[in-house]
Amino acid sequence: MTKLVFKGSWNEIKGKMKQKYAKLTDDDFLFTESKDDELLGRLQRKTEETKQKLRDYIASL
Repeated sequence: MTKLVFKGSWNEIKGKMKQKYAKLTDDDFLFTESKDDELLGRLQRKTEETKQKLRDYIASL
């Protein structure tokens, strides 16, 4: 599994994801380094997207 890589600032990424997926809240974005799989699991439950699709979307931001 690859680690999440962020091109922009974390706040900017959160904002864009919250715009695309209205169900997401700030609590869904609690992120601890090395716990990216846990973050993706929370996002996956809320967005009903696959983890890979979420990874790709985040990488594109």
